[in-house]
Amino acid sequence: MKYEINYGTLAVMPNSRENSLIYEDENRYIIEETPFKIMEDSCKYFGSTYKGRKESAKSILGAEYKVPIIVEDSNNLIVFPTTSPESDDCVWVSLNRIKNFEAIDANNTKITFDNEKEIIVPATFRSIQNQISRATRLDYILRKRKKI
Repeated sequence: MKYEINYGTLAVMPNSRENSLIYEDENRYIIEETPFKIMEDSCKYFGSTYKGRKESAKSILGAEYKVPIIVEDSNNLIVFPTTSPESDDCVWVSLNRIKNFEAIDANNTKITFDNEKEIIVPATFRSIQNQISRATRLDYILRKRKKI
C-alpha cells in the first residue's frame, strides 16, 4: 500500500528499519516504506520532489538542516522532521495539526494534536520548539507571499 501525506496525517513515525507507523485522525497504519520514502513519494504526488521542496525551504528560511517541508503548497501542508530527515529515528510531524507539546523528560516530548491524540517523540522540548518555530515561520512567509 502506498501512502501520501495529507490533511488527515498527524505524524509519520519509524516502526522498524523498513516500515512506518502513520497516525491519522482516526486511524493508524503500518506502511512498508520508511518515513523518508513516504516523504519523497508524497512530494512527488503533489507535483514536486523532496529535494526541490527542501531547497526551497532552505532558501526561504536561510536554514541548512532539519528544514520543514511543504508537501502540498496550495494550502501550505507543512511537516517537519524531529531529527536528520534520513535518520532511522526521524519522525515527521504535521505543523497545522499541533495543539500543544510538553517535555516528558530530558530527551522526549509529548505532542498533542487538535483531535486530542498524543504521541511521544524522541526529541528534546527545545528541539521541537525550534522545529515548530521554523515551520511556522515558513508558513507565515508563504502565506504573506501568496497575498501579493
